[in-house]
Amino acid sequence: MNIDLLLFSIFSLFIFISAIMVVILSNAVHSVLFLIIVFCNVASLLLILGAEFFSFMFLIVYVGAIAVLFLFVVMMLNIKSNPMKIPFFSTLPAGFFVFFCIFNLILNSQRNYLFLDNLNYLIYTSWLIENNYLTNVEVIGRFLYTKYSLLFILCGLILLIAMIGAIVLTMHQRPTVKKQEISIQLLRNYKGVIKFVWLRK
Repeated sequence: MNIDLLLFSIFSLFIFISAIMVVILSNAVHSVLFLIIVFCNVASLLLILGAEFFSFMFLIVYVGAIAVLFLFVVMMLNIKSNPMKIPFFSTLPAGFFVFFCIFNLILNSQRNYLFLDNLNYLIYTSWLIENNYLTNVEVIGRFLYTKYSLLFILCGLILLIAMIGAIVLTMHQRPTVKKQEISIQLLRNYKGVIKFVWLRK
């Protein structure tokens, strides 16, 4: 068996199992952790298929930002796992129906190639190799910085404006809001703050 096909099957199995665990688990923290595992396996799957740029972008955007954000939000909110009110067996018919529909779509799309012994010859053209032997990242970079350079600069300006706007909103101080002045509090003398009262017996 080809090593790429073996790795593809292994990562696909891990994706399937992790996605099921995301839905089944009642603990939100554990569900987010399995969601991160799904994203990592999908990134590895894209790397095997030759889309290394999308693989690293998947890791940076989904795993590095969104999934970690979900994890910290769930941990800070301290969501407790509640037992499911709906019985598990009552949702099985709907689950089997959805699974049958998806499986039927996949089977109909691959019915012409289902009984072939070797599927490697189906991928007979690699456009990345045909385009002057450039890699995936080089092809995207060539189009991004030449044909779509103006749109790339506009995206950078939009992100810059959004970042400056967020900084300005957080730096704006309202005089009506009461807050503590630590430096003034530290300069105060205890003799002017504490007053002893002698009570007569």
